[in-house]
Amino acid sequence: MTLFVIAIILTAALLHAVWNAIVKTAADRTTTLGLVAFGHVIPATAMVLLLPLPSAESFPYILISTVVHFGYYYMLGKAYEHGDLSVVYPIARGIVPALVSLWAVILVGEVLPLQAWGGIALIALGIQLSSWSALRSGVGRWALWFALGTGFCISIYSVVDGIGVRLSGNTLSYWAWGAFLHLFIAGFVGIKKRDTLAQLPAKVWMIGILGGLVSMTAYGLVLYAKNFAPLGAVSALRETSVIFAALIGFIFLHEGNWMRRLGAALLMAVGVALIGMSV
Repeated sequence: MTLFVIAIILTAALLHAVWNAIVKTAADRTTTLGLVAFGHVIPATAMVLLLPLPSAESFPYILISTVVHFGYYYMLGKAYEHGDLSVVYPIARGIVPALVSLWAVILVGEVLPLQAWGGIALIALGIQLSSWSALRSGVGRWALWFALGTGFCISIYSVVDGIGVRLSGNTLSYWAWGAFLHLFIAGFVGIKKRDTLAQLPAKVWMIGILGGLVSMTAYGLVLYAKNFAPLGAVSALRETSVIFAALIGFIFLHEGNWMRRLGAALLMAVGVALIGMSV
């Protein structure tokens, strides 16, 4: 894995933490997530008109990814209804490397070395530290379960897109069609929230769409990286976003228990580093 690819994944991690912070701070998270999905559709519409089609073999993966993304948006919105960014985000992202590595072994035959699995164990320990109060007393249990559901969805679409983009013959085309099909997610939320959307100030529209553009850019960078590195390793390095999310939660959202949460994020970052250096 070259330094250039690592830099791309770290940039994606920062962007991903930023758009999650946008969703967390929104008054109506369901509506904001719909606008985020719409933010994917706007540039993707132009891209699908200008770019060649991805290979026919990749389209089933694009469709499966779209369905899983629908579940991801639902789980993420519910998780942020019940928990802080610096709790929900590390749990949701922290379980992904282990799951992606497992799916990659089963579906793609990618095998990670022992050092990588040691890093995954550190990430799992960091998850328990970050959600210790919820695990110990039951406080925030819904946030915990929805965060775990979010992470499960992430792991599924990460592997699906990792396989699909390698079959597509054109990373940009695969990225464009995956983003364009967010139209169904945006349309569902638009129908459900049609009365709310009509009353939203222009500023809220712009923030939601900006979040979509940031999200789309972040995932496009990850898709590119998946052409050059093992899926489990890409996913693990991407989870450095937990550090960015912890810092955003503490500095900008004034979320408490910052020492425990930041400590958990740093522990997961060590795990991520072990994985990144092992491949």
